[in-house]
Amino acid sequence: MKINLPNLLVILRIALIPVFLFFFLDPAFNRIIPMAVFLIAAFSDFLDGHLARKWGTVSNFGKLMDPLADKMLVSAAMVALVYVQELSAWAVVIIICREFWVTSLRMLALEQGKEVIAASIWGKIKTVLQVIMLTVLIWGIFPGTLSIILVYLAVIATVLSAAEYTKSYKDVFKA
Repeated sequence: MKINLPNLLVILRIALIPVFLFFFLDPAFNRIIPMAVFLIAAFSDFLDGHLARKWGTVSNFGKLMDPLADKMLVSAAMVALVYVQELSAWAVVIIICREFWVTSLRMLALEQGKEVIAASIWGKIKTVLQVIMLTVLIWGIFPGTLSIILVYLAVIATVLSAAEYTKSYKDVFKA
């Protein structure tokens, strides 16, 4: 692995997951601390990709680990919210299954020597909606209708993103 700031930010994002979980799941702490940790980790996703492209330091480590770090962070936050009964498991299952599906499609494409398709507009919308939804749920100050709407919007964007990736990778099924 080439050590550069974008790759260090990916590692930081992974390292912040247990920190987030510690503060979120310990009732001695209020929700501001885990929300701040989550937002720092989520922001590192934007920053590492931006810096890697700007500085020309895109690496195989970053290409592989950046999306995995994102999935790990989002999955950990969602599972923690299910654990404290503030997010429905059905939504989490749909979102996590989409992540496995798209990752599998990307792996099949790579195995067949095809280019990995960059994040689509629906993939980006999905990510933004998931981060907003998780931030609102972690913070816990908007229970009720707003939270429910955000969950449904995130799930809809997740399903549309999965459909778009499936269409983009349709050639992998022919091999």
